[in-house]
Amino acid sequence: MYKNCNNNMVTSLLLFQPAVSVGNVGQLAVDLLISTFDMPKVGYFYTDCLMPMVGNNPYATTEVNSTELSINAEVYSLPSKKLVVLQIRSPFVKNKYRLFCQTLLSWVKSSRCAKVILLSSSHAYQRDDQQLHGTPLRYLLTPAIQKTAGDLMQRLNWKEMEKIAAYPGANDAEMVLHIPGGGITKLLFSESCSNGIQMAVLLKFCSEGDNIPDAFSLVNYLNEWLQLIRSEQSSDAKATLLQWKIPRSWRLLFGSGLPPALF
Repeated sequence: MYKNCNNNMVTSLLLFQPAVSVGNVGQLAVDLLISTFDMPKVGYFYTDCLMPMVGNNPYATTEVNSTELSINAEVYSLPSKKLVVLQIRSPFVKNKYRLFCQTLLSWVKSSRCAKVILLSSSHAYQRDDQQLHGTPLRYLLTPAIQKTAGDLMQRLNWKEMEKIAAYPGANDAEMVLHIPGGGITKLLFSESCSNGIQMAVLLKFCSEGDNIPDAFSLVNYLNEWLQLIRSEQSSDAKATLLQWKIPRSWRLLFGSGLPPALF
């Protein structure tokens, strides 16, 4: 399942990972974390639950490391801050969502990760009336992490992901958690609740398109809670973006442009 490049098991207080969700917002947010902190790759997460893929190093900074290969699920670590990141780069194989969640949580337990932060997104157009008000950012906490993080979320005036009616006309006793476009978010959250995992889900309502601004919003939301990087007050809206280091691979996020020979 897991192979460590250095043959030493990675343990960490905090694990970040994306859900493969609408706009790939969680994956883009994880890109920013890895690139900003220059996290080295320490291992691979082997599973047949993800579509196979291989590509160049998305965080290359020199010609030497640009030839390194990346696969569908890799582990990065920052021991100085006790952080571990699992980056997922391909969609899930049909009907293997639950197996992946079980395998992942088993690894979380064996690695002694104290907390898991799942970065996700949900379709903006499928919000109900109450979700249209205020910020497009939401959070969820499992019971195991509620005691340590719940009060802080309240002080930050964050909005918890609302439950909606199971069907039109249902009463308050029939409210359910609904995260359309969220991929494994709901399943992984539910499994974490059942297994006593300390998990926080941070997500943003968004639409498909240029989702880079959504990724910045999500990591800034994360930083508001964990203070991973220092925030500087400025009237310039771009100042917040400059705190995060954009990986070079983002230059080709929308292709290489139109060939001049067309004109």
